[in-house]
Amino acid sequence: MSRRKIVVVGSANADLVIDVEHRPTGGETVLGSDLVTSPGGKGANQAVAAGLLGGDVTFVGRVGRDHGGRLLRDSLARAGVDVGHVREVDAPTGTALILLTPDGENSIVVSPGANRHLNADVADELADQWPQTAVLVTQLEIPPETVDRVVADAFGAGVRVVLNAAPAAPLAAQTLAAADPLVVNEAEAAFLLGATATQEPTLSQDVATATALLERGPRSVVLTLGARGAVVAESIVDAAPRSVHVPASQVVAVDTTGAGDAFVGALAVALADGLDLESAIRKSTVVAAHAVTRRGAQDSYPTAAEVEA
Repeated sequence: MSRRKIVVVGSANADLVIDVEHRPTGGETVLGSDLVTSPGGKGANQAVAAGLLGGDVTFVGRVGRDHGGRLLRDSLARAGVDVGHVREVDAPTGTALILLTPDGENSIVVSPGANRHLNADVADELADQWPQTAVLVTQLEIPPETVDRVVADAFGAGVRVVLNAAPAAPLAAQTLAAADPLVVNEAEAAFLLGATATQEPTLSQDVATATALLERGPRSVVLTLGARGAVVAESIVDAAPRSVHVPASQVVAVDTTGAGDAFVGALAVALADGLDLESAIRKSTVVAAHAVTRRGAQDSYPTAAEVEA
C-alpha cells in the first residue's frame, strides 16, 4: 500500500552562509569565510527531509524568478518532492543570512521576500489535496493568515496538522487547537508562554514547559532540546497528560543549521506511516543527529537507506 500524502506549506529561502570565529557584538566587525549559497527555508527544508526519507511529499511555496528560485526548485525535485504548487512571483526569493561558529551553532536573519506572497487563497488550490493527505506541515515564515486558513481547511478535512511554531510568533487559538503536535524549541516555547527561556533547564523543567504548552490548547506538544533530545506531551482522555523524554543520539555536531527542520520532516513521514507520536519522535531524533554531522541544511539530510544503515 502506498504511503499517504504529506503536504508542506511554507517558506523557501536561499541560505547565505559565512563561517565566523565568533558572532559580532554591537558595533563590531569580524572577518568570515567565503560566502556559500545553498537551498534552505523551513518549509522547503522540511519537505526535502521528508522526500529523502521516502515520503510522498508536495511542497507549496513561492519563489522569485531568480537563481535562488531555481536552486530551490532543483533541490526539492532531486529529493522527489512534487513542486507543482511552487509558484514564481515578482519578488526576490527569500534569503537567510547565516553566521556559523566553530561549535556548529548558528545565528540566522531571514528576509522573507517571495514568501510574503504565499497568500491565504493558496488554500483554494489545495482543496482537492486533502482527501489523499495524511499530514499537513506548516511553519511561521509565511503570512499568519495563510497558516490559519490552511490549518483550518486541512484540520476540517481530517488531516493531521504538524505545526512548527518557528520563528516565534503569536498563534490564533483555533490554529493552536489543531496542532498535533505543536513543535517548538525552548526559546519558542518561552515566547508562547510569555516567559523567559531558562539557561540549562532541568528535565523536570522541560516537562513542565511542555505540559504548560499542552494546557494552551494543542492536542500534543513536542519540545525540542537540541543535543538533549525532545520532550513529548500528549493529552489522554479521562487521564492526566502523558509526558516522556526522548534522548538524542550522541554525535559531534558540525553544523546545526536546519537540524530542527530535518526533525520535523522525519516526524511527518513517521506519522504518515501510522507510527504513534513517541515512536515517530524516536525516529526523528536519529535523522536530526545525522543532519548535524554534515554542513548545510538540505545538503546535510540523510536518505532512508543512510538512516537504516
